[in-house]
Amino acid sequence: MTDWDGEEYQRRIEQRLQGVDLHGEVAFVQRYAPRTVLDAGCGTGRVAIELTARGVEVVGVDVSGSMLSTARTRGPEVDWVEADLADLNLGRTFDVVVMAGNVVLFTPPGTTAAVVAGSARHVSPGGVLVAGFSLDRDYDLATYDAEAAAAGLTLRERYATWDRDPWREGADYAVSVHARGSA
Repeated sequence: MTDWDGEEYQRRIEQRLQGVDLHGEVAFVQRYAPRTVLDAGCGTGRVAIELTARGVEVVGVDVSGSMLSTARTRGPEVDWVEADLADLNLGRTFDVVVMAGNVVLFTPPGTTAAVVAGSARHVSPGGVLVAGFSLDRDYDLATYDAEAAAAGLTLRERYATWDRDPWREGADYAVSVHARGSA
């Protein structure tokens, strides 16, 4: 896997998101009133940093050292972990695990089931895994739902955007919420 350039990525994101709600994912996650969040595939930390600023305890995980270097500079108060989500074992669970920004689409071929399982194993009983990704690639919702089910999660909600626009067949983006049953 080619390592990302965190600073260049951050510049591109800031340009692309000018005039757009930068914190739509954060508002979506806060609907679940989490005390703890795992930002799985956190990149340069946009979501983790904002959740932390809003009083949520967040751990950000990414496989890219360059992305995390940028995240650490931008948000030194966040606990950042360099790790592959497929092998992740932090020894704890979270109220919400969020995979924003097409995380499953940026994983090496053949690893999505392990990435979903690695993220799901960190969802607390009664907690949720929230993932948003484009549907115009070689990864579909049926596959994602099956991988989440294999990891012990059940689909609770699905939207077409982080603004909670209703899901409709044929949409080009999905935000899925899968839940772990209560203890």
